[in-house]
Amino acid sequence: MKRINWFLTVLVLIGFVIGTFIGTYFDGTFLNFGQTFGLTNPVELDLGFIILTFGLKIRITIASVVGVIISFVVYRFIR
Repeated sequence: MKRINWFLTVLVLIGFVIGTFIGTYFDGTFLNFGQTFGLTNPVELDLGFIILTFGLKIRITIASVVGVIISFVVYRFIR
């Protein structure tokens, strides 16, 4: 059961990445329309001997949502 959940997670991430690539390829169309979430400025933690920088930015576009939907359909056929 756990293996199936990991497979679905990996498949959804692959669908998200492929959808993002498609949105980048068709730049200027409605597929590249979306929203960006995350930190605008990264957070820095200076411990004296090491500096850690934390940052996360997620961009969700219509193409990435379509990629995730396609990955769910592929998972349905594989399962």
